[in-house]
Amino acid sequence: MTHRHISPLRSGLKQLGPGLITGAADDDPSGIATYSQAGAQFGFSMLWSMLFTLPLMVAIQIVGARIGYVTGRGLMANVREAYPRWVLYATVTLLVLANTLNIAADLAAMAEALRLLVGGSAHVYTVSFGMLCLLLQVFLPYSRYVRVLKWLTLALLAYVAVAFSLRLNWQHVLHATLLPQISWSNDAWLMLVALFGTTISPYLFFWQAAQEMENRRGGPPHSQADVRHHLRRIKIDTVIGMAFSNLIAFFIILSTAATLHEAGVTDIQTSAQAAEALRPIGGNLTFLLFSLGIIGTGMLAVPVLAGSAGYAVAEAFNWHATLNARVHKREGWGFYSVIAIATVGGVLLCFTPTDPVKELFWAAVLNGVIAVPIMVVMMLLAGRKATMGEHVISRRLKALGWLATTVMAAVVLAMFVTW
Repeated sequence: MTHRHISPLRSGLKQLGPGLITGAADDDPSGIATYSQAGAQFGFSMLWSMLFTLPLMVAIQIVGARIGYVTGRGLMANVREAYPRWVLYATVTLLVLANTLNIAADLAAMAEALRLLVGGSAHVYTVSFGMLCLLLQVFLPYSRYVRVLKWLTLALLAYVAVAFSLRLNWQHVLHATLLPQISWSNDAWLMLVALFGTTISPYLFFWQAAQEMENRRGGPPHSQADVRHHLRRIKIDTVIGMAFSNLIAFFIILSTAATLHEAGVTDIQTSAQAAEALRPIGGNLTFLLFSLGIIGTGMLAVPVLAGSAGYAVAEAFNWHATLNARVHKREGWGFYSVIAIATVGGVLLCFTPTDPVKELFWAAVLNGVIAVPIMVVMMLLAGRKATMGEHVISRRLKALGWLATTVMAAVVLAMFVTW
């Protein structure tokens, strides 16, 4: 009888993969810094944004995942076939630049968090984390690597533990979440663009589409029933992954609002700075959980950032792109070279006079701005019969996807208008 109860659970967990990992990677150290700044600067008044963005985030991620699975190609390969070269090259350039900056910020935050915990040199830790992420991605078979990534998502639960270790007025929290308080100041709109750019981030579109492409290669469907089954799996996986992502983000904002904002600490530039500021306010347990979460999420996010850049460039130039390629047999050298360049470039940025960690917030803003044209291209592809065949997206998904695109564009426009 025990076996009958466990098997469905195991079967269900196996269905979770690209969506769960993509959602967890969204809460990387740079995202943690943005959420921490939102909580420290605006208190509980930004909590509503995590509830509001959830259905929009789910819709656009499902669109990207469906494109990857139905076509058997990543987003950039589809863009290459359907649009002019300038659209292709502009998109891939912006994505690689944003991802490399994010990698640098994440590695620096992980290194600083470890330095706060055990002492030592942050630069040594930066190089160590960067090389570890690169070696795992290049030499560990994807079937094993993806299982490692799944377990790393548990590190995010540290932020839920932080919130429940505090004494909170949950009625006040619920009020702030369900009844938005929107300020028309430029600082507020800038923060909203950063929050939207962190939750609905371009590299996530490319990563999930690429992982569904990998799944399609691993076992191509032989019937329309197979396709429908996998599209249902994509929907469930994505809903769970994005809900998990926004739940964690909600608790990060909540934790920093209840501690840092209430204590008058309103300017947090890095996730490690948020952890250090929490120590005297929330205690050593809060500090420890927050710091370990930064390291765990960084180990999850850096490969996703580098991998999405690798897929994008390889597809743009029609190179072989798969994490199942064997380097010793000279498969996918161009693809892995991009991953290596993005990772090493991120490491090197940590040694430059311009501290990339201070630019975390602006990287999130940049993601919010460049997400708009990429979302437009994705929505056009998903409704294009020449691309999707009979599996073009439904009217409901199309409406929600275009709503997400319109809202993102409106928030970015409001930021520029109130500049």
